Amino acid sequence: MFTLLRLIRILAILFRYGLDDLVLSNIRHPWTARALRIMRFGRKLDAPRGERLRLALESLGPIFVKFGQVMSTRRDLIPADIADELARLQDRVPPFPSQVAIASIEKGLGRHPDQLFASFERDPVASASIAQVHFAVLHDGRHVAVKVLRPNMRPIIDNDMRLMRALARMIERVSPDGKRLKLTEVVAEFDTYLHDELDLLREAANCSQLRRNFSPEGPRGDLLIVPEVMWDYCSASIFTMERMYGIPVNHVGRLREAGVDLPKLARDGVEIFFTQMFADGFFHADMHPGNIYVSDRPESLGRYIALDFGIVGSLSEFDKNYLAQNFLAFFRRDYRRVAQLHIESGWAPAETREEELEGAIRACCEPYFDRPLSEISLGQVLLRLFQTSRRFNVEIQPQLVLLQKTLLNIEGLGRELDPKLDLWKTAKPYLENWMQERVGFKALRNGLKREAEQWAQMLPEFPRLLHARLAEPLHSEALRLEMVRLRQTQQHGNRLLAALTGVVATAVAVALWALSR
Repeated sequence: MFTLLRLIRILAILFRYGLDDLVLSNIRHPWTARALRIMRFGRKLDAPRGERLRLALESLGPIFVKFGQVMSTRRDLIPADIADELARLQDRVPPFPSQVAIASIEKGLGRHPDQLFASFERDPVASASIAQVHFAVLHDGRHVAVKVLRPNMRPIIDNDMRLMRALARMIERVSPDGKRLKLTEVVAEFDTYLHDELDLLREAANCSQLRRNFSPEGPRGDLLIVPEVMWDYCSASIFTMERMYGIPVNHVGRLREAGVDLPKLARDGVEIFFTQMFADGFFHADMHPGNIYVSDRPESLGRYIALDFGIVGSLSEFDKNYLAQNFLAFFRRDYRRVAQLHIESGWAPAETREEELEGAIRACCEPYFDRPLSEISLGQVLLRLFQTSRRFNVEIQPQLVLLQKTLLNIEGLGRELDPKLDLWKTAKPYLENWMQERVGFKALRNGLKREAEQWAQMLPEFPRLLHARLAEPLHSEALRLEMVRLRQTQQHGNRLLAALTGVVATAVAVALWALSR
């Protein structure tokens, strides 16, 4: 009954904002024109289609808002006007009652918050679609933030995901653009993200890994502050971390008043992004202004603070090497190398003509070089590259979608902090240094150092293993048995062939005898 009522409400909202009109207008069939005239009667659908879609998703609730946020990053699949409008989606979710949060903490950690903490603030400081946050103080005096999962989220999400999958399949069947948009694949990708966010232990582990990568004692500690995880106060529904103090990164006026060097902050953001991507292959993939703060404390003034680790991305060694070579080729304007990399990696079909792909990539990127960030848009560059990709049947790699989303977030932050930032010149030296560490003598030395521990264990065993291998007979027992089986099979086949030949010869002799009479 709940599913049926939810479906009726969804259909009513879709009709209210004219999304049925968007679907039917893409169907080329005689009866759709008549149906559209009937359904448009008495309805005002003057607003742009992207705005109508955004308003519909906001009306449908937080799960659909999150889906719209994911779709806004897939500029390879949806038109630019819709992607731009969906990028404006924000979680506007009222907090759930404090008593419910207290009951969730007691259930998840086994004790009442008044026993667990020296003090616990009943009123939440932040509320989103998946969880809300309360401030507290531990008995040892440390200030913490307690993230509490919204109760009964899993059945709500499962019901909405079933409906979204059904709607995606229906749109793919009736709309010519349905298959190109790959809605069922996007819904499946979104389902994975949502269920990952429902496990706050996973988020705590992501936070712990990122903190280790940017350890306060390490060489990167002056770039990014990541809160410490309080593991004794964590469960699948509760995530307790060190409380952070700072200014939201998009509050430029407050940052300037606090004495933060904004151009340096913009450059640091680029370095953090490329460090996560290439050095670690593990990156924060939800870097919108609500999750990124800047410290205003005197001892750490101007350092980034990362929050909300529900969505992270990871890259394999192949992905890192491939992307680094692509970025460097782009920065050097070596478009032939970019085309070669696409073909060598299998992303572009093997029969693709190098010079044609090179020319198309040059047309996409060349107009944007030697310009400050205020005069370019990475979103537009990516959009043109995606259009080129479709023309040459280049496969969009799923593991890079989160990277694209993060790159667009970085562009937005950089544009607000320092519109004169030259993204290419800022990133190029870092990438060149990184590549020098990956190739040549320095890379060989690092590789030998990295493998030394394994060699120390294997080298003492090498003489014994070599002697054992040389002492083995020429033909092992397994090989001998296999040869016996093959010989027996061959002999059996020979006997069958001889019998069949005898039967055929007898039949021919009888036939000839019958014809001669």
